[in-house]
Amino acid sequence: MPHASPTALRTLAVDYSDSDTVFEGYAVAPSHASGPLPCIVLAHDWSGLTAPTMRLAERYAGLGYVCVAIDAYGKGVRGDPLGDNTALMAPLMRDRALLRRRLLAGFEAAGAFPGVDPTRMAAVGYCFGGLCALDLARAAPRHLRAAVSFHGVLQAPDTTPPGRIEASVLLLHGWDDPVAPPADVLAISRELTEAGADWQLHAYGHAQHAFTFQDAAFPERGIVYDANADERSWAAMRAHLAGAFKR
Repeated sequence: MPHASPTALRTLAVDYSDSDTVFEGYAVAPSHASGPLPCIVLAHDWSGLTAPTMRLAERYAGLGYVCVAIDAYGKGVRGDPLGDNTALMAPLMRDRALLRRRLLAGFEAAGAFPGVDPTRMAAVGYCFGGLCALDLARAAPRHLRAAVSFHGVLQAPDTTPPGRIEASVLLLHGWDDPVAPPADVLAISRELTEAGADWQLHAYGHAQHAFTFQDAAFPERGIVYDANADERSWAAMRAHLAGAFKR
């Protein structure tokens, strides 16, 4: 993934809670901001808030945003970025209402972080985190301007009544992604249209799942890094966020 220009950054662990569960996020901000900045709420992949997501948070902050990587699993609950993390992700996939509550708790904590302009918020996520970004858009918290899903899981929850989606949604999708087959792409296009969302779909030919993850080298599972799709999706995300934060 392309790196932003070097910027002095400050980092901080951010504890927050939902009911009796404590979560630990990772906040990154430019060191010398002149005023409140837009905030990227970054949702992790199925491995949890591990080193790759923390590095991503630093890249987003390098673009001039505050980035708060939120935690869907709980403080100290982390998986393996190269392993099978089904046991961590599956309970939240089965209980999307619980996932939604945890996402909204993280969103609230991010909006309260010092230096954040809480009226200019965006959700971004990768793989499982892409689904999280979309579920935040579905939850429609106030001041969520944009939601961006990189090679995300696209299935809508079947327990939450559909409502209006106010955030501007960008789907960055590998066309050969086995995790999000064409039927799922068609389903979410209908969902977003019916929800009145301002939405875009960028589909990258021949790209598979996790196309931005440079260590993705599992062709037998359809998980492969794609440098072209990585570069193009990063540029699309930057343009989308810039436009959303101008509104």
